[in-house]
Formats: sequence, C-alpha cells, structure tokens
Amino acid sequence: MKFKLLLIQLAVTLVAIFFYSKGVTHQPQTYHLFADGKPFLGIPNAMNVLTNVLFIIVGLLGLKVINLKRHELLNRKSWFWFFLSISLIGPGSAYYHWSPDDFTLIWDRLPMSMGFMAMYVALVSEHINLKLEKFLSVSLILGVGSVFIWAITGDLRFYFIVQFSSFVTIPLILVLFHSRFTLKRYYVFALAFYALAKWTEVKDGEIYEATNHLISGHSLKHILAAAGLFVLCRMVKCRELITSKTSP
Repeated sequence: MKFKLLLIQLAVTLVAIFFYSKGVTHQPQTYHLFADGKPFLGIPNAMNVLTNVLFIIVGLLGLKVINLKRHELLNRKSWFWFFLSISLIGPGSAYYHWSPDDFTLIWDRLPMSMGFMAMYVALVSEHINLKLEKFLSVSLILGVGSVFIWAITGDLRFYFIVQFSSFVTIPLILVLFHSRFTLKRYYVFALAFYALAKWTEVKDGEIYEATNHLISGHSLKHILAAAGLFVLCRMVKCRELITSKTSP
C-alpha cells in the first residue's frame, strides 16, 4: 500500500515540477476564438451555447440517482457535489460561449473544477480509503481556489497542476487499487470519452470544415464530454457494493 501511495505522490510531484519549470503561464487569447460563431434566434455562437444543455440534463439525472440510492452509496456526498457541479457547468459554459473572454471563462471553469475534484474524491475514497471523503470540502476549495488564483494573478500554473495531477493519477488509482463497487470499467469508458472530447476541442476548425460547417469540434466536445459524464451516471445507478457474494 505504501509503495502504491508513493507512486501517486511521485506523479503529483512530477506534474508540479513540470508546470512550475515553465514560468508564468497566461491564458492565450486565441483560446476564445472558436470555429463556429453562427447565431441562431439571436443566440451568438449558438451551437457552442446550446450544446451545454446536455450538462444540465446529465447533472439533474445524476442528482436523481443519488436521491434514489442514498442508502447504497458509501460516498454519497462526493457524488452529490459531482452531479450538482455538472448541472452548473451548463449555465456557466453557456455564459462563457455567449461572450467568450477571460472573465466569462471563470464561470465556465469554476463548476468544472468543483466537479472534477468531487469525482476525484469519490474515486479515491472508493479505491483507497473511505475515510478520505472527509477531505471533500478541502478538495472543493482547492478546485475553486485554483480558478480564482488564475483570475487574480493571471497565472495558470496552479490551476493546471490541480487539474492535471488529478487526471494523471486517476489511471494509476484504477490500476493499482481495487474498487469497493462493481462496474469499475465504466471509469475507463468515461476517460475514453474525455480523451475524445479533448481531441475534438483541439481539432475544432478542422472538424467544422470536414462536416461542411454542420458542427464544430468544440460543440462536439460538449456532446462527448456529456456522454462520458452520463456513463458515470449509469455506473452509479447500476453498480453494486462488492461483497463475498458479488463478483467485481
């Protein structure tokens, strides 16, 4: 166990060293330039705005699952905050895409950071130690704080460290530790959707041209990301606690 935890700590340390070795990292203003800016019914950047409704739907579905399975979830608080944050990504991201700039991006990143940290605490408590859920509040503050540090200082390094160190250690946790629940493979499916979403984000303009301006890579990113979150919703709904009578 100690060796496994050391590997996790080493990964976090390497991520921190990598980003802090780069010097101050500002938000590139080209980030706000999206391929599809077409309006619809008075909504600017309509597809990038409207596709955010999927996050609201998945978040509300997840909250319903949490309410129905309240006695079967050992880490209910973490999943509650995760799905609540997902439902808030919808309006936050829509606000950003309505008028993309550094200020509106804050309201896009705040719920995303909260959701990611809540999911990370849920994952850690399921695989390593249930008592670790007591750090949920600290983790949420860390996620929110990383966004505000960027907003105040203009430096993205701490934000990147919080995000990427968590993301890098998730596969390690899945490989090194056993889950207390069935359907662990759904985490892998969700990660695959996330990877595809990031790829389409990078290929925003290329996908927009390839689809003859039907849909951009960024709009497709929203759809794929929401699909990955729905996978987690299904996992929480359908999985069972592993006991001596349950096959993992």
